[in-house]
Amino acid sequence: MGILTATSDGVAVLTLDNPPMNLVTLDLTRELDAALDRLAREAAVRVLVVTGAGERAFCAGSDIKEFGGVADDVVSKKLTAENAAFSRLAAFPRPTIAAINGVAFGGGLELAVCCDLLVAAADARLALPEVKLGVFPGSGGTIRVPRRIGEGRAKLLMFTGEPIDADTALAWGLVNRVVPRGHALVAARELAASLAALPARALAIMKQAVAIGLEQPEADAIRRTLALSAEVFKTDDCREGARAFLAKNAARFRHS
Repeated sequence: MGILTATSDGVAVLTLDNPPMNLVTLDLTRELDAALDRLAREAAVRVLVVTGAGERAFCAGSDIKEFGGVADDVVSKKLTAENAAFSRLAAFPRPTIAAINGVAFGGGLELAVCCDLLVAAADARLALPEVKLGVFPGSGGTIRVPRRIGEGRAKLLMFTGEPIDADTALAWGLVNRVVPRGHALVAARELAASLAALPARALAIMKQAVAIGLEQPEADAIRRTLALSAEVFKTDDCREGARAFLAKNAARFRHS
């Protein structure tokens, strides 16, 4: 129980394993942070998939039983560590994919939107229900969810606390793909495998460039992305990609 990881062919799968609903506890948060730190430093990991054990939940949010022990100083006792772990996922240097099975509520949805891409099973439900506990999404939900779906839709999720289904999440742009029930992890791993076959350095630089564009004024972002372009054009994989295109054969990327 806790965090499980496995890596194969460039794809790492990180599983929240706290049955039955994979709740975010203080211990799980510490394990998550440590696992993400380790995986980020492993060169063999070119894509990361995050999922929840079982079919009932990706993650149903925080363990409410812990609230009594942290309420007097929730920032130092819970939220600082939680935000650090979630931000580590958001800043993971290679592409990340959330495989959403069952529910992604509260902190579970806040964790999922730290990933670059979200794949949801057809029966998935997503919500930010914190208002029903008299609180609000305190681990990045008020920041990352509006960036994905816009202010109005994000406020509707947060103000009402009501869940949306997978098709609505797809229409809103909250998830990228909806797949048949029980196939979220399979589909996420297939997508991850296709990304892992592409030049790793180019993907990492692309992810960095998108973040720069979202966070900085346009002129500053363009200046910084020009420097990234200069870097990626010097890689062996760039030369291999051009060679293969001109030769009309398959590229053999070395993920330099």
